[in-house]
Amino acid sequence: MSESLSHAFLAGVQQLGLSLTEQQSTQFLTFRRELLDWNTRMNLTAITDPEEVLIKHFLDSLSLLAAYSHEGAHVIDIGTGAGFPGLPLKIAHPDWQVTLLEATGKRVTFVRHVIEQLGLEHVEVVQGRAEDLAHRPEYRGRYDLVTARAVAAFSTLLEYCAPYCQVGGSIILPKKGDLTEELERGRRAAQQLGTALQAEVPVQLPGLADGRRLFVWTQQKRCPAQFPRHGSAIAKRPLGQVFL
Repeated sequence: MSESLSHAFLAGVQQLGLSLTEQQSTQFLTFRRELLDWNTRMNLTAITDPEEVLIKHFLDSLSLLAAYSHEGAHVIDIGTGAGFPGLPLKIAHPDWQVTLLEATGKRVTFVRHVIEQLGLEHVEVVQGRAEDLAHRPEYRGRYDLVTARAVAAFSTLLEYCAPYCQVGGSIILPKKGDLTEELERGRRAAQQLGTALQAEVPVQLPGLADGRRLFVWTQQKRCPAQFPRHGSAIAKRPLGQVFL
C-alpha cells in the first residue's frame, strides 16, 4: 500500500477549505494503516481498498465541515464504530473537544489505540449505549455539535441525538436517497424533541457526488426529559409515525 494521500482526497480537503499540516497528513496515513491492519483480525469496516478508505471514510467524515466549522466546538459522535466521523474531524480540527460514544468493546479498544497512536488530546472515548448516557447530567445538553453516521431513520437518530445537544447547538445527519417520507416523519419527531431542520447541504466532493446530503438540525429548546426512551421502545414505536 502506497503511504500517501491521494489527489482526490487532497482535492476534497482543499474544496472544504482545509490545508493539512504535515502532522495531520501523517495522522490520516497512520489512521488508515491501523484501520486496515486491525481489520484483518476484527470486523471494523467492509471497505478495504486504501483509496476508498480515504474517500468513503475520511473525506466522507470531513464533509460535515461543509455545514459546520466553528472553532473550539464540543462534539459528540454517537455510534462512532471505528471512529467515524469523529476522529477525522478531530484530526482536521485539533481545537475541538470530541467525545466518541460506542457500545461495542472491541471497537472502543481500537479507537483508543488509534487515538494513542495519533497523539490526539481532548478526545474522550465512552463505551455505552446512547439511550443510557443521554440521561446522565455530564453528557445531557452539553454539546455544540452532535452527529451520528449510523444507518437509521431520522426519527430514530434524532431521538438519540437531541438529548445531547445544547440549546442553539447543531445536529448533523448525513443521508442519501429518496427521503421524502422519512424526512416528514423526522420533522414531526423533531417537534417533540425540541429541534427543527435548519438546512439541507448537498455534498459535492470527489468520489462522494452521489446524492449525499447533510441535514442540519438546530436544537431550539432543551430536549424533554423523557427522551430518549429505551432502545426497544424507539424501535417499536418511532416518533413522528402516524398510527391509525
